[in-house]
Amino acid sequence: MCGVIGIITPASQSENILSEIADSAHCAHEVYRGLLTLQHRGQDAAGISVYNPFTKRINGHRNLGLVTDVFDKSILDSLRGTMAVGHTRYATNGTDTTLDLQPQMSGFPTGMAMAHNGNIVNYHSLVEELQVEYGIQNLTGNDIELFLHFFGLHFVKEKNLTDINFKMILNAATKIQQKIIGAYSFVGLFSHGGLLAMRDPNGIRPLVLGMKYLDENQKIESYCVCSEAVTLNFLGYDLVRDVSPGEILYIDQSGVLHTNYSQLSGKQLKPCMFEWVYFSGAESVVAKKSIYTTRLNLGSVLAKEITKANLKADIVVPVPDTSRTAAISLAEDLGLPYREALIKNRYTQRSFILSGQENREKAVELKLAPVISEIRGKNILLVDDSVVRGTTSKKIISLLKKYGANSVSLAITCPPLRYPCYYGIDFPCPNQLVANQKNIEEITEFLGAHQVFYLSIEGLKEAIGLPNLCMACVDGNYPTSVKEGVEFAKKREEQRIR
Repeated sequence: MCGVIGIITPASQSENILSEIADSAHCAHEVYRGLLTLQHRGQDAAGISVYNPFTKRINGHRNLGLVTDVFDKSILDSLRGTMAVGHTRYATNGTDTTLDLQPQMSGFPTGMAMAHNGNIVNYHSLVEELQVEYGIQNLTGNDIELFLHFFGLHFVKEKNLTDINFKMILNAATKIQQKIIGAYSFVGLFSHGGLLAMRDPNGIRPLVLGMKYLDENQKIESYCVCSEAVTLNFLGYDLVRDVSPGEILYIDQSGVLHTNYSQLSGKQLKPCMFEWVYFSGAESVVAKKSIYTTRLNLGSVLAKEITKANLKADIVVPVPDTSRTAAISLAEDLGLPYREALIKNRYTQRSFILSGQENREKAVELKLAPVISEIRGKNILLVDDSVVRGTTSKKIISLLKKYGANSVSLAITCPPLRYPCYYGIDFPCPNQLVANQKNIEEITEFLGAHQVFYLSIEGLKEAIGLPNLCMACVDGNYPTSVKEGVEFAKKREEQRIR
């Protein structure tokens, strides 16, 4: 799971600020600020690429680390241009080396810079196809390089690449969508062209379109395409709409927005349920559904299911931060006191996103400090948004007992994760999932909990309130072919070992 953003200031508006852009980096600074709001989606690395209309060249900077570690003012000031794309990385394919960082750039057959959020399930067969049929060698292990190669292959057939237009973009992107299987929200820019955004035919990964107006006459100053609406709010853009599943959206340098939107009536949205459960920022909106409100619903529905059981609890305690909202409504509906018995160190990373189980386990004690006065002698109902491998939850339960909890039960606002994800969440191997290997009683014993309560699949649907969700990790119903998923998981595990 990653964060992506693309911003373009149309030439019709940028004429008034061209002299300023020559000395500054308006778009790069905007994208940087946007990436700060998307930091929760990926903490491994960050990058920005820009197109400068004066030099007609694409320039960029990317590195390992948080957004604030990767960029400083001098770097941002050097990234001059009227359109830019940015990325925060959460590694699910490729490695943690700088070669695999995004946006990735290419100069052939035209200048291109691209970034995406998601995973390509048939990645390895496509890499082989490029090698065998075209002699193209992939230089990274990252999915985004496939997009660069396939756009390049289609563009090389064009007569004039100094004037890229929507017809060329649509022709290439449509063929690429037919070939690539998986989940992706994608942004890209082209020298001699404009800003491209597209979404996989199932809309598994989120992407939204925003506009910023120059004056009260609604003359457009700039466009923004990004992973979450919270970014638009922060940057002062009006939310126009979600980019539709299968949509190919292109904004040229004169500010004209082109799209195949009218041709997409047959496409079915299948957004990933994990956006509401865990990944998206609480203040954001995905598919017109408030993340915060949905997490309140998750807590209330789970409370309704728990009342049918013989609950032993004195207080409700959230695992900060994403489960806090659901814990509040769950406590209210159960009539139990809500307590912050675990205080998060805000300078550590999200443990689920960290690469390597040893790193995740070490991060638990570093990032969660116990409030002993609220723990000692209590029967605690601990609330978490999900349990993936189980080792983090086990560590937290052990920590609470260490500091005097009488008993610890666990309430999880997500059904058991029994199946691997091939769409951008880093558990492609089923043997990594605690619920894939154990029933509820065995999970309870493994975690060292008194009781474990999972939200039901029906409860999840009720809380989110959308008719079609990608819930493959809980029900095994994948919206695309995953016949190459075993190979995908095998290669990912080999990368871990190396």
